[in-house]
Amino acid sequence: MCFFVSVSARFCNSRYVSRACSPTFMRRNLNSVVAVVDFCSAVSVSALISASGVVKGMEQKIYRPPPQVRGMTCLDREAFTQTITVPALRVPTGVLNKVVKSLKKSTIQRPGLPRVIHDKEECSDFRLVLLDPHKVTSAASFSEDEAEALRSFDVPEELQNYELQLTYHNLKTEEVLEAVLPQGQDVTSAFSRVGHIAHMNLREHQLPYKSLIGQVIIDKNPGITCVVNKTNIIDSTYRNFKMEMLAGEENMVAKVKENGVSYEFDFSRVYWNPRLSTEHQRVVELVKRGDAVFDVFAGVGPFAIPAARLGANVVANDLNPESHRWLQHNCKLNKVENKVRTFNLDGRAFIQGPLKQELPALLKGKMRVHIVMNLPALALEFLDAFRGLLHESPSDGTLPTVYCYCFSKDENPETDVVKRASHSLGFPLEGRSSVHFVRNVAPNKDMLCVRFSLPTEVVFSGDHGQTDSSSEPAPKRQKCEEAADSASYIHSSVSEG
Repeated sequence: MCFFVSVSARFCNSRYVSRACSPTFMRRNLNSVVAVVDFCSAVSVSALISASGVVKGMEQKIYRPPPQVRGMTCLDREAFTQTITVPALRVPTGVLNKVVKSLKKSTIQRPGLPRVIHDKEECSDFRLVLLDPHKVTSAASFSEDEAEALRSFDVPEELQNYELQLTYHNLKTEEVLEAVLPQGQDVTSAFSRVGHIAHMNLREHQLPYKSLIGQVIIDKNPGITCVVNKTNIIDSTYRNFKMEMLAGEENMVAKVKENGVSYEFDFSRVYWNPRLSTEHQRVVELVKRGDAVFDVFAGVGPFAIPAARLGANVVANDLNPESHRWLQHNCKLNKVENKVRTFNLDGRAFIQGPLKQELPALLKGKMRVHIVMNLPALALEFLDAFRGLLHESPSDGTLPTVYCYCFSKDENPETDVVKRASHSLGFPLEGRSSVHFVRNVAPNKDMLCVRFSLPTEVVFSGDHGQTDSSSEPAPKRQKCEEAADSASYIHSSVSEG
């Protein structure tokens, strides 16, 4: 089989072609595949279209924007108003609901637009059912099932024209932005939602329209009252993004609910990724009542708090003072403050401090211990902190399970991250670890979780790792590329709002 992936210059590179055709890539990137063709010969664009059906963005459109809206930078909603002609079916009120249900695939579907309206003749016994002009052009356009239903309800298959006014409020986000932005340029309507905040990653050509884009996002998404644009660089050791207000109220304190747990935080000063909710839940479900959990890079608590709610004893840490403050706040908010002890330390200092102090008693008590390290840009580099951590080995050899998150751009990401984890740990993890794919950060960048039990040979090796916790990795190392890669990738993602 020959797989043709959505058009991108980077796939012309042999490395990316090879990667794109790999079973692993195909399994994870099905949304990027346009068509599958097996003709053992060159395939033309027309063949691709034939194989895949109508390509998104090339389908016939009911709304054709007035030319004067092109290039608009200050939103003028009235300028989008347009009158179109659509077919309509005159239906007796007694069978109206049944007819509408039978014709649901053929009726017009527009935001805020009713499919049923009063008859022009203002007869109370009839209504007009508005139809999609690109699906129904004559009575012959109805499917056999639709035609049969109309006959059974004694509804004549006679169409009439109806002059319908479309306004800004009847348009989809993509339609407004396609009408405004320069022709041929990518249109961004995708965003991540964090409470009442929508955050976007706009491209260079979209920046002149940023205020308009922000206002459209607010208009078309109930509950969104603030839209921000993230820059591509994480500018500090605390993983904060620089943010630019695009539209709405400047209120960055978000209230979100994830997997039944409530969180509050200042989105501009802490790190939060709504795309990780499934991963948070996956790991927390591995924790049992009475287990001990050490969360090395806890953030505002998406691992720590759910684990505590399940009855685990949690010790959570984060270097960012703001994250630490909101972590404590969220523990109280969810009534688990007595189950979670919090620290505001560098990750290495936390491992070689509180974790080291607590671990011997936990191991002697034969408690299951979990260590979560969710700092994918750098967590692997902290694994050497476990070398020679303890002096006395437990009699049964039971040691903590580590969940270490990381990024990989390698053609074989699973092999790559295990190799890098082994190097940092100073012990081979091949055959002693498992790797879980978390998500695509970009088309050629994966986020993964390496899971393994701390080897006795490492913890009691006497080979102490770096212990200088006075200096956190330089900010330039914290520019973990996630934002830059996400900026390009988000444009091919669906809106999370």
